[in-house]
Amino acid sequence: MLVTADKNIRYQQNLARREIAIVVPGNAQWPVLRRYVERVLAVVNAVTPGSYAEVEIPFK
Repeated sequence: MLVTADKNIRYQQNLARREIAIVVPGNAQWPVLRRYVERVLAVVNAVTPGSYAEVEIPFK
């Protein structure tokens, strides 16, 4: 599994036929992200190999 703040990774990399799951939090600023850690963990626990998931997190 890869957790990355790079929202453009799906456009920059060929993600076809990969075995690693990718999770992208919607906001990488720690003061905001830390309030939504449970949301990120829920997605991390639910992804399957080869999947791609974005976690919606407000910007404020």
